[in-house]
Amino acid sequence: MASIHLTPAERQGLLDHYRRSADPDVRFRSHILLLLDDGYPWVTVSAVLFCSLSTISRWKRRFEAEGVDAVLGRARGRRRSGAHAWAALVVRWVLKLSPADFRFARSRWSCEAAAVVLREDFRVKAGRETVRLWLRAAGLVWRRPRPSIRPKDPDREAKLAALRALLRKLPADETAVFMDEVDVNLNPKVGCMWMKRGQQAAVETPGTNEKRYIAGSIHWRTGRVFLTEGRAKEGRGAALFLRHLDDLRRAFRHYKVIHVICDNARTHKPDKSKAVKQYLADWSGRVVVHYLPTYSPDTNPVERVWWRLHEAVTRNHRCRTMDELLDLTFDWFATRTHFRVRSSIYSETPGK
Repeated sequence: MASIHLTPAERQGLLDHYRRSADPDVRFRSHILLLLDDGYPWVTVSAVLFCSLSTISRWKRRFEAEGVDAVLGRARGRRRSGAHAWAALVVRWVLKLSPADFRFARSRWSCEAAAVVLREDFRVKAGRETVRLWLRAAGLVWRRPRPSIRPKDPDREAKLAALRALLRKLPADETAVFMDEVDVNLNPKVGCMWMKRGQQAAVETPGTNEKRYIAGSIHWRTGRVFLTEGRAKEGRGAALFLRHLDDLRRAFRHYKVIHVICDNARTHKPDKSKAVKQYLADWSGRVVVHYLPTYSPDTNPVERVWWRLHEAVTRNHRCRTMDELLDLTFDWFATRTHFRVRSSIYSETPGK
């Protein structure tokens, strides 16, 4: 049986395919042609590569008709319809636009909604499964989004600029903390965990929830966290806030002024709480409260501490009583007294 004769360029092209292609079929076809060029009998090639003589004949004919690129094979399946050209546009709709922009009474896109818009507005015949394939091919997945609060404070940048100036020019005998409260629930927060494939693990809940608040502050300079435990049925009130300010005064007695940066909760405002107003008047010049932009939890570094607390302790916990859960919480804080203060928002050049 006849062999083939490769030019130096053709042989080098086949060698490149054989050595570098990620497709095993391409490497196999290149191997056949290289052995034929070396003059090996078809029976030997068939025995070495465990293929039939008809396979050798097929790829010899294709090479003679199409050249080296024949080893790359031909596209399989049906030819794509003209509707496939709309795939990129549908991906843009899903990522950038809302169904309401197409007068569609829906709040979010589904594959069926996109198919309806294609059919009714553009006369393009594409089913929902076709749309699903387009979206997956573009790297899109169907999953729950992360909720975020839309900034509503028109003075956000001005307030952040004032806080940056305060922290940058803080004298040595003054200090600053970021303060907030966190709620600890006896009903555990549900989070991801390891479980056997095909079986969904259960997280037991007590049924009747019990909640306790903890006030906490993170020191701007060191990242040390200071906590004040809320009392049973106390809630997130002014009393807890003021007890925490007392704890801060005792912890930072060697500082002349303590700047407490917190959110705009009513229980933190002197114009909303007489107790807070009286306290700040009594300790005027010793405790100074500053307020973050409204609806901006991303500007409070202590929020990251609460996130770590939930990840380490409160998600999927097995505590049966609030006392047990609080013991676990404070034991965890005993092992993590200092946290990293990520201050990119408060750098001189925000975002750096």
